[in-house]
Amino acid sequence: MTIAVLLFARYGEVAGASAIEVEVPSGATLAQVWEAVQVRVPGLRGENKPLLARDRTYARPDQVVGPGDEIAAFPPVSGG
Repeated sequence: MTIAVLLFARYGEVAGASAIEVEVPSGATLAQVWEAVQVRVPGLRGENKPLLARDRTYARPDQVVGPGDEIAAFPPVSGG
């Protein structure tokens, strides 16, 4: 299935786009979507702890995605 992934901050800068599409098998998890993003955008291969959201709610990497889900990836943030 084709999943659209919104890329924020430096993820979008590295990809050269604010959104990309990736192919994943039916029943894929957010972790598998992120792996597909890393294959599509090699500059993100070292990014192992993204914040992932599904339908505008932060979600765990083991959450299953479905057709039409809005997926977003954010770099980890730190505060001070």
